[in-house]
Amino acid sequence: MKVLLAGGGTGGHINPAIAIANTIKDHDKNAEIAFIGTKKGLENKLVANAGYPIYHIEMRGLRRSLSLSNLKTAYYYFTAPHKAKKLLLALEPDVVIGTGGYLCWPLLHAAAKLGIPTAVHESNAIPGKAVKMLEKEVDRIYINFPGTVDYLREKDKIRCVGNPLIAPPALEKSGDLKKSLKIPAGTKHVILSFGGSLGAERINEEVLCLMSSLSAKNPEIFHIHATGKIEHEAAMAKAAEYGLDRCPNIRLVEYIYDMPLWERIADVVICRAGAMTISEMALLGVACILIPSPNVVNNHQYENAKRLADAGAAILLEEKFLTPNVLYDSVCDILYHKETAQRLSKNIKSFANPEAKEEIYEDLRMLVSRDVLSLIKKKEV
Repeated sequence: MKVLLAGGGTGGHINPAIAIANTIKDHDKNAEIAFIGTKKGLENKLVANAGYPIYHIEMRGLRRSLSLSNLKTAYYYFTAPHKAKKLLLALEPDVVIGTGGYLCWPLLHAAAKLGIPTAVHESNAIPGKAVKMLEKEVDRIYINFPGTVDYLREKDKIRCVGNPLIAPPALEKSGDLKKSLKIPAGTKHVILSFGGSLGAERINEEVLCLMSSLSAKNPEIFHIHATGKIEHEAAMAKAAEYGLDRCPNIRLVEYIYDMPLWERIADVVICRAGAMTISEMALLGVACILIPSPNVVNNHQYENAKRLADAGAAILLEEKFLTPNVLYDSVCDILYHKETAQRLSKNIKSFANPEAKEEIYEDLRMLVSRDVLSLIKKKEV
């Protein structure tokens, strides 16, 4: 099978594509898999680390505010499909898959025009612009949240499969894991918090207050927080003001590279509400406090979080209503009320589908085989 994938801009688009690619490779060692990305996108690093070749098409999304850069975006919308067509004719893929983001549109649009089987995956509760633009053209639409079907017209093309996740490292015993992560002996509870790779100023502020009022006063709590790249220096300075740098049970880092390990041992996670983060928490059954980013298109993080909150699967705290007391009370409710933690853990698991990758793979095989059969029938006629 020859496969071409596109999903760029953020890890939430790129990692599902890598997960699908890895699954195809697991089943078919001879599969030829390649990615499409932009020259400066995050996908270059992630795809290279995963061991796949990547080709480039320049594309960018429209800015919501008036901007001269939108003129260049308009130019790409005219030129990118032509470049995608040339690439498709050269690579001759059996199937083309998109996992969201503006880069999906020119590739899948061109592939559909050429009659190549196409599929797109939408991880968020509300479908993005690229998926909406492509729904009439693609052969299959995979979704994560069942409610997403309400926002799409092509109902017969939709398959609710969940989110494909990259396989985590081999599981270690909890005690060994805590030791390898250098968590102090005597720790009873672990709090994990983060606001994204670049950081979120408001989350950093509230988490530092939480550390000062709760974690610093309770040595049996170990709290690790990722400040993000942009906000790291300011957060560390504020932590020093609070005296948090002297607390052995508090750890502030710019980025958590071994996140899957921390997610496994965390008693409570405080984080944004990106679709992939939610899916990781759901698979592990982690009790979460979700603080959606207010700065995303269609407010989709809020919609993601609300689906879970309405099902009693997570605590939703909107940033505009966030106060130290609200966050403090929410964390304590999970840490010190066993029934709350158990309820959240049980309910969030219902949002996970461990077989998402396999279901997508099997369906892609059907799409490709149907295309081959149609070509054979045409030749017979």
